Amino acid sequence: MPVAQQFASGSAEALVMDEEWMASACLGGVLPAAVTSSLQRAALMYQRGEDAEPVLLDVYREAQHHPAVHIALYRFYFYRHRIAEALQVAERCLLKVANDLHLPSDWREVQPHQASFGTFDDVVPRFYLYTLKACAYLNMRLGRLDIGGAMLQQLRQLDPKDRLGGSVLQDVLARIGVDDE
Repeated sequence: MPVAQQFASGSAEALVMDEEWMASACLGGVLPAAVTSSLQRAALMYQRGEDAEPVLLDVYREAQHHPAVHIALYRFYFYRHRIAEALQVAERCLLKVANDLHLPSDWREVQPHQASFGTFDDVVPRFYLYTLKACAYLNMRLGRLDIGGAMLQQLRQLDPKDRLGGSVLQDVLARIGVDDE
């Protein structure tokens, strides 16, 4: 049974990510109706200025294997300027995607040949790179410049063509404390 069908049928089995599922999932596809409804309710609550966090946390507990749920919770914290919590979600997402790609759990150990990072046709490795970049940025925002810089160096190794624009963050990092006009 394809992964998307397992998920749609409510199978409690551990899901193995495939690229078709990931492409759809990042856009909110293959979510159970109850999860979709809860995410929509949280979005409406957020727009009205209500606290959507309890709803998002419930959804996260229910479907934390789904990329759209990680993205929703991450964005909630990020746009609320709750950077430390956004980083926690991003780090959990990075671990989840590393597991899905059969990569080392420590981002420092990931090598370019371990996934198709060089092409943007493969959505799962691309999602890994975006998540790594988000973690680097959030660490920088929290003043953890060493770890943020190390993550950016790793991003550049995995994305040598700089398709994700990691060099922009590296430039910002290099200018910290220099000519702060």
